Amino acid sequence: MAAYSLFTAAVGILLISYVCAQVKKKEDSLGDKVHQLMEWNNKKSIIRLKGDKFRQYVKTPPRNYSVIVMLTALQPQRGCSVCKQANDEYQILANSWRYSQQYSNRLFFTLVDYDEAVDIFQSMKLNTAPVFMHFPPKGKPKKGDTLDINRVGFAAEQLAKWVGERTDIQVRVFRPPNYSGTVALALLFAMVGGLLYFKRNNLEFLYNKTSWGIISLAVIFAMTSGQMWNHIRGPPVMHRNPNTGQMHYIHGSSQGQFIMETYIVMLLNTSVVVGFIMLNEAQNMKGDPGKKRILSLVGLGCVTIFFSLLLSVFRSKYQGYPYSFLFK
Repeated sequence: MAAYSLFTAAVGILLISYVCAQVKKKEDSLGDKVHQLMEWNNKKSIIRLKGDKFRQYVKTPPRNYSVIVMLTALQPQRGCSVCKQANDEYQILANSWRYSQQYSNRLFFTLVDYDEAVDIFQSMKLNTAPVFMHFPPKGKPKKGDTLDINRVGFAAEQLAKWVGERTDIQVRVFRPPNYSGTVALALLFAMVGGLLYFKRNNLEFLYNKTSWGIISLAVIFAMTSGQMWNHIRGPPVMHRNPNTGQMHYIHGSSQGQFIMETYIVMLLNTSVVVGFIMLNEAQNMKGDPGKKRILSLVGLGCVTIFFSLLLSVFRSKYQGYPYSFLFK
């Protein structure tokens, strides 16, 4: 009986020793991973990962840190202009975190390039880029851990908001100073000041209704086409379908838009207004009735065709809209 008790005690001690050794090994492994990530992070705000490193530091436990991964295709031969724009915003976010007072080993920003890690894209069944994903400290990523770029865009501020929602870590975005707006404003004031100086003896042009009308219309077209939305959200210029290679200039959802789309809408609005101006001028024109008829027909054609195109753009973004004109 005593021998059995001694045997049981010995087995218990061995099991406890084994468990302690495994725990210590796990802690040492976690400590080594965090130490290595911090070492890389001290050199660069964004850690570039290839296949083996991605599996070791992002997907394989143990982890007590969150990882934000940008899966992208930055090589010039890929022709992904959206990836370059998204990378610039991602760099701003990573720098803001790296040089903030809240910086710690709880969060790391990483990047996986398609040409450096094709196997990762294949294993995750990704056929588009860029993709932003959050890998939590415990468990697998959930649906909300993949950023919906089409809905929220990829501006650094939007990325920071999403990171805060997934990790409870608030990153305050600090953008590098951009003096282009200040320089442009200074040049504008200089040009206006110079014009007023050289025309100081004849300021009748300030009362020219046509000039002020053109300036007002230009501002209205810029605002109604979505330029302010572009400035806030930072959408891509256009989008190339990774499967077909087809270029898309109009966003397929009412929740987003491309920069090229705003210029298309601005051009269509301008053409419709020009058509109405022609109709008005034809009504007030004196002289040859034939010229009046031609001008009115051209104006009517502009209004009809370009308003129909504008309506078709609206229908493509608001699925189920029942009305159309010339084009569907």
